[in-house]
Amino acid sequence: MDSERTRRIRRMAVVPLCFVGLAMLAQAAAEQLTVVSWGGVYTRSQILGFVRDFEQSSGIDVEMIDYTGGIEEIRSQVRAYNIKWNVVDLELFDAMRACDEGLLVEIDPASLPPAPDGTAATEDFVDGALTRCAVGNVAFATVIAYDRDRLERGPETIEDFFDLRGFPGKRGLRRTPMTNLEWALISDGVESARVYDVLDTEEGVDRAFAVLDRIKPQIEWWELGEEAVRLLETDSVAMTSAYNGRIHSAAQRGEPFEILWDHNVRFWDVWGIPKHTENLDAALAFVRFATSTRSLANQSEHIAYGPLRKSSLRLLDSETRENLPTADKNAASGFATNAQWWGEHLPELQIRFDRWLERSVNVPKDLPGR
Repeated sequence: MDSERTRRIRRMAVVPLCFVGLAMLAQAAAEQLTVVSWGGVYTRSQILGFVRDFEQSSGIDVEMIDYTGGIEEIRSQVRAYNIKWNVVDLELFDAMRACDEGLLVEIDPASLPPAPDGTAATEDFVDGALTRCAVGNVAFATVIAYDRDRLERGPETIEDFFDLRGFPGKRGLRRTPMTNLEWALISDGVESARVYDVLDTEEGVDRAFAVLDRIKPQIEWWELGEEAVRLLETDSVAMTSAYNGRIHSAAQRGEPFEILWDHNVRFWDVWGIPKHTENLDAALAFVRFATSTRSLANQSEHIAYGPLRKSSLRLLDSETRENLPTADKNAASGFATNAQWWGEHLPELQIRFDRWLERSVNVPKDLPGR
């Protein structure tokens, strides 16, 4: 591990530091950045992939803290002019909402480092990964995961997840309407290409919640990605939604976990900087460093998430690439979440979802449990 770490530091040492302005930040050595991310093996992949290298190169200490997503805390800090978070790892739709509300600093894409061959960042990032207030880092997928040692027959389709009679046992789901509503409709016969058209109607939303009603008494809710893994580790559920990288990491540790890629839902994570941050120069330097070609490739070596720079993908070996949600076979089995749609509809649907959670549902007496 130490020798591997030394090699990575040496690789980073050959990257010209001028492109992130780190030499100009020597005077900020006593500063500390608070960077907010998603915890567990994901945050670990960032620390090993580029955070330590950034600290060594800049002299700036980075404190990593966890959260469960959303923009409420950012909104509170910005409106109070009391910024405690300097850089935040956001889901794309949340970054779009926060930007529209004026909560994030605008980031000039021309200031981002080019690819090693000189290709401008605007050409190197995949389409849509650079927005007015955010810079893309990785693509991940929400998938279905299960323990092959505990199920005589594993699920093969998303419909199996909603089939409590054919596949008895509790289900794990993230405590959010996102993905859950799409999967509910798909399991009820809606094609993934039409799912947002259907959700655009009141009848479609009603239909999705009606499908969720069927399994609601058997749902164990999770919020942090590591919680989904623990649901499997503790035999609390027969299967659960989860982030592909978390399950892949658990499998590498020896857990008998399997991923069902059918109708996986791809998301993008991006970096944003809350407005009014006092450490703006250091925060911008961190974002530039974290989204350089080598940094994104390094992170993908520690978690199976796809880098959003084409040049980063080219640095990964074939075995690493085939486990990413952006691999051809995995991408073909799923679809990308509509970040624009969720940015517009999440507030109202979150209210309805929270109310739905509070409402009890009658359970058929012949419904098998776990």
